[in-house]
Amino acid sequence: MKISGFTFLRNAEMNGYPFVESIKSALPIVDEFVCAIGESDDRTRDIVQSIGDAKIRIIDTQWNENMRDRGFIYGQQKMIAQYNCSGDWAFYLEADEVLHEKEYDLIQSAMEKHFDNIEVEALYFNFYHFYGSPNQIGIAGYRQAPRIIRNSVRTIAPDGLFWVVLDKNKKGRYPNAMNTGANVYHYGHCRNSGKMAEKLRQVGKYWNSEHQPFEGYGNVDLAELRPFRGTHPKVMSYWLENEAERTFIQNHDFIPTMRDLRNRARFAVENALNVEFSKKHFKALD
Repeated sequence: MKISGFTFLRNAEMNGYPFVESIKSALPIVDEFVCAIGESDDRTRDIVQSIGDAKIRIIDTQWNENMRDRGFIYGQQKMIAQYNCSGDWAFYLEADEVLHEKEYDLIQSAMEKHFDNIEVEALYFNFYHFYGSPNQIGIAGYRQAPRIIRNSVRTIAPDGLFWVVLDKNKKGRYPNAMNTGANVYHYGHCRNSGKMAEKLRQVGKYWNSEHQPFEGYGNVDLAELRPFRGTHPKVMSYWLENEAERTFIQNHDFIPTMRDLRNRARFAVENALNVEFSKKHFKALD
């Protein structure tokens, strides 16, 4: 069984991604790690190269600046990296997603357990989405998602994040997946506020929009936040100390939106019935 890790990057340094930590967290359980790196205005490529691990393979790419429809350019870049993977499993991590060293055995065991069962097309993870600081998580978005795909399955990733399986040329579906029992630690929304502002300024055009100036993490409903009581991956120690936003204060003028009110109702039902209704981009087989 061969395992390929992969990601795509561009201007990851200036935009405050923990991309080195992300890559390093995957290296112990992959046989190769493919990085599709677009032409950048910072040292992203040099920094990846300086990691100095023979498993890392860099693919230099050119971004299509005319592609501004719903983030499709991210799907293009993700698939460039995936299509260069030679493993049986392809393990995708976003540049702000990190694995915990205590869960390597769980992940490895899941890939071995389901390797011969071709009905299992993907493996999904539970997610910690840190928001505003490393001490709290947001629960309004998806809470589980696939990050490992069987590399012989015919897939695309339209907006970069989720996979669509193409059984037929004109019709797709989400992959059939089993749970690894492990977590992905997602740090993108607790990076330094200044770097988050720069990131949003740069990426709006790829969604055919302009983001409003980012004024901090305080414009959020406290009902969707929960304290984080676990431990962070060891590889994140320096980043958390030097790059993360440390203090969270809700904007005192914040008014809940209709979306926030719907989420509050959903959270109440989830708590009452002990169920979980977040969006699923896979079909669970377990």
